[in-house]
Amino acid sequence: MSVLTESKIEEFAIGLFEQLGYRYLYGPDIAPDGTNPKRVSFEEVVMVDALRHAVYRINHRLPAEVCDDAINQVLRIASPDLLSNNETFHRMLTEGVSVSVHQEGVERGELVWLVDFDNSHNNDFTVVNQYTIIENNNNKRPDILLFVNGLPLVVIELKNAADENATLQSAFRQIETYKNTIPSLFTFNALVVISDGLEARAGSLSAGFSRMMAWKSADGKAEASRLVSQLEVLIKGMLNKDTLLDLIRSFTVFEKSKTEDKETGITTVKTVKKIAAYHQYYAVNKAVESTVRATGINLNDIYVLKEDPELYGLSSVKNQEVGDHKAGVVWHTQGSGKSLSMVFYVGKIVRTLSNPTVVVITDRNDLDDQLFGTFADCRQLLRQTPIQAEDREHLKSLLSVASGGVIFTTIQKFQPECGNVYEQLTGRSNVIVIADEAHRTQYGFKAKNVEVRNESDELIGFRTKYGFAKYLRDALPNATYLGFTGTPIEATDVNTPAVFGNYVDIYDIAQAVEDGATVRIFYESRLAKVELSDEGRELIRDLDEELGVDEFDDVQQAKARWTQLEALVGSPARIKNIAKDMVAHFEQRQEVFEGKAMIVAMSRRIAVDLYNAIVALRPQWHSDDLSKGVIKVVMTSASSDGPDISKHHTSKEQRRMLAERMKDPDDELKIVIVRDMWLTGFDVPCLHTLYIDKPMQGHNLMQAIARVNRVYKDKPGGLVVDYLGIASDLKKALSFYSDANGKGNPTEQQEQAVDLMMEKMEIIQQMLSKIDYKPYFDADVSTKLSLILQAEDYILGLQDGKKRFVNEVNALSKAFAIAIPHDEAMSVKDEVSFFQAVKARLCKFDISSSGKTSEEIETTIRQVIDKALVSNQVVDVFDAAGIKKPDISILSEEFLMELKDMQHKNIALEVLHKLLNEEIRVRMQRNIVQGRTLMEMLENSIARYHNKVITAVEVIDELIGLSKHIVEQDDAAKSLNLSEYEYAFYSAVADNNSAVELMGKEKLRELAIVLTETIRNNTTIDWEIKENVRAKMRVAIKRLLRRYGYPPDMQLLATETVIKQAEMISAELISANKE
Repeated sequence: MSVLTESKIEEFAIGLFEQLGYRYLYGPDIAPDGTNPKRVSFEEVVMVDALRHAVYRINHRLPAEVCDDAINQVLRIASPDLLSNNETFHRMLTEGVSVSVHQEGVERGELVWLVDFDNSHNNDFTVVNQYTIIENNNNKRPDILLFVNGLPLVVIELKNAADENATLQSAFRQIETYKNTIPSLFTFNALVVISDGLEARAGSLSAGFSRMMAWKSADGKAEASRLVSQLEVLIKGMLNKDTLLDLIRSFTVFEKSKTEDKETGITTVKTVKKIAAYHQYYAVNKAVESTVRATGINLNDIYVLKEDPELYGLSSVKNQEVGDHKAGVVWHTQGSGKSLSMVFYVGKIVRTLSNPTVVVITDRNDLDDQLFGTFADCRQLLRQTPIQAEDREHLKSLLSVASGGVIFTTIQKFQPECGNVYEQLTGRSNVIVIADEAHRTQYGFKAKNVEVRNESDELIGFRTKYGFAKYLRDALPNATYLGFTGTPIEATDVNTPAVFGNYVDIYDIAQAVEDGATVRIFYESRLAKVELSDEGRELIRDLDEELGVDEFDDVQQAKARWTQLEALVGSPARIKNIAKDMVAHFEQRQEVFEGKAMIVAMSRRIAVDLYNAIVALRPQWHSDDLSKGVIKVVMTSASSDGPDISKHHTSKEQRRMLAERMKDPDDELKIVIVRDMWLTGFDVPCLHTLYIDKPMQGHNLMQAIARVNRVYKDKPGGLVVDYLGIASDLKKALSFYSDANGKGNPTEQQEQAVDLMMEKMEIIQQMLSKIDYKPYFDADVSTKLSLILQAEDYILGLQDGKKRFVNEVNALSKAFAIAIPHDEAMSVKDEVSFFQAVKARLCKFDISSSGKTSEEIETTIRQVIDKALVSNQVVDVFDAAGIKKPDISILSEEFLMELKDMQHKNIALEVLHKLLNEEIRVRMQRNIVQGRTLMEMLENSIARYHNKVITAVEVIDELIGLSKHIVEQDDAAKSLNLSEYEYAFYSAVADNNSAVELMGKEKLRELAIVLTETIRNNTTIDWEIKENVRAKMRVAIKRLLRRYGYPPDMQLLATETVIKQAEMISAELISANKE
């Protein structure tokens, strides 16, 4: 039977690339010392000749020396910062390399293109495996590299799906190692791919593991079958020639953010490289296609439709007329990267429609600022700097140009100063209007009568007012309109389709959660904890009904009800109760779940009163300095609000600084109180709890709760905590979401997490059913440690017990983190802490990896600390096993006997297995034959134990015997009077009974000394990858073996073993030569 190996997966992947039209080259063949060299040295990562030929071909109108100048600029990129190098190269790749051309005594600027983005067939696509790179004495060989015109744009690291230790995480760690050891390769990197053959994920150079995403469609028309491996889908869908070039050119951004060190005052700029996920890529291309159709411009450039909203039973833009100026609506659930999709869209539409004017409209100043900030960070992709319109006149001047410009404005600037007609700002048809949150009611056309009052608030008449859509059409009559929304259009909403058209693309909650683009949101009601009076409940019901109507029949009545409710919600006694409950709730969550929280208050007054009540309970959280403190109020105020409220007023720049603090997981700012600000478009991945104490419904409620659905490390979900009874509003929101055929729940009851937690509790309790651990909770430290050891020993004795237990406790910990501080979660908190303590001890004996895994590092879940077990000492493997650490050696007779006499035999076995494994691995790095023999003996004993051939007591005896054998072998070098290196080569030639019998130990000893000297004299830097040097060394070894009478039939095997041994210690031999 054919065994699945990493090389087989590699072959499979290469075959797929060949089907896509890539040329295949084998790394060793094109190496500097190979049969068909494509580069001069192993330090070169670019195939320069291939690059030169392509550049000459693409830029055939330019002189060769100009093209050579451009190539040299590319090859000379060399700052100390890897991401900076990558950004510099990306700019050259996508914008062209600037050069000077001298013709007829005149110098002019030109661009040299490294890749032909408009015609993929005019480029050389090559897939190469086993491509050796040497940098700073680091010799690395990535599995697969994809070259475009000789430039290594894609790195692919593969692992074996059949090997349980060869995971996606281990592939990611391998990429991280490459970045540290051969950074020059990543100067030219566009994309990183990791796969175990089945699962596959791709990401940018700066992406953490949680940001590596799968590509779900091979053709853009539908999601691929789950029976097709993700690697195959990713290669066909993402790495085909056209899509790869499109991703590089139009869907890659370098976002920059500033952070200021509080102690030094030094500001640093952090850069993050981001690449579109599959849903963003296909949606943007469809939006561009629909825009081209709607404008009627450049119809020959129209894109092929990738997917159809009709799959959801919804109207699609494809049924709309050409030139109708309605580009459609993109519905992508909140948190799935909608803002970035808008950036990608603008970058691509600007190029497709030959530099139109793009107007981005929001309906709130803070949202305008946030979205503008995202665009400003990505100006490289836009090829221009976006501008915020300050007022109507500024907006008018910005639109007076013939083309170009990315302009940000709020919808309110389109309100006429008088009358019901807004003046025309431009009649151009090359204007694209993008509306964020396009479902809002203000985008309507309908006229309504509104009251006009005098300064004494007396009604003096009525005037007709239209929806902003009408005024937008007045101002920009020939513009094309595209809407983006995070929530679906309600079935009764006739305005949104009338302005924007039908759906372009849909990416709902179910898809986002499944893809890992967002996390689930859970709902917890705390009404029982903080009671609201019957009068208050009645007011909320009345207000809900009135808020559900587009226009109030009696605006004053609604205002009066709101004021009444605000007084009840903000009563001093209730504020005090809520503050106490929030502090306790948040602190309990922080014990098990690292992150931040946002509190939504009904009014500025309540926000400030709540702040004062919280800092009265936790005075250390307060600071007058905006750059310090655990809690802040984020709002604006007027001088008429009074001093208590005014002191919390923040300017735009101050709010930007607070936003940066909130987004920094390590900053002490953990809680913000808001009224309206930051409820839309504000992206804080580490935000895990939203406390709502304000009447909210519909789209506004959906937008607000999405603040906690961002992906952050292994965050299992976000929690919405309700203090005002918004459950019915959530149900209504779910209802219109379902009516729009959206899949997935906007929120899930916290009880679901509690149920999952209890299910996992039951499984773990059953696993430990024969251990009475109940005394643990009231025991002293000594007894606690003893019970942990007893449970650990029992689990190790179960079939696959360790793996099962660790997996179940991990799942329990995630569910517990969401459930806390639910009463049932609090009731099992101590039991969870015991299970986590046992798991922690089990993980200390993990042989498969050393140090923390990326999953452990990238975690928000905290272990419930049993304070009785906290000590200042580091708990090591010996403490964990409850044994005394040996003074001299782990292989000493005294220590081995102590292990043998241990009460917990399964733990003794785990300790001995781990320690011997480490000892043998150290020896394998020095002596390949000795190490291999010892490892085989160890694995054989453990396998016999797992197969129930021998008992734990018997395997311990065998391992103690192996330990003694190791000590004897360590003494053998001394008895033969050989150095460590000489003994290593002695082992290589003595690994053959017939050679020992024929030649005797003394002659083999003499051969080993001469071999060591010969190899030392022949080793040079890079010798192990230079075939001519290796061939010369083989000849020298064979001559020596023949001269000393080594058995002829064993000479070939001995030669290869000696070569491998030489490779193992080549660095030491080379450094010894230098000395």
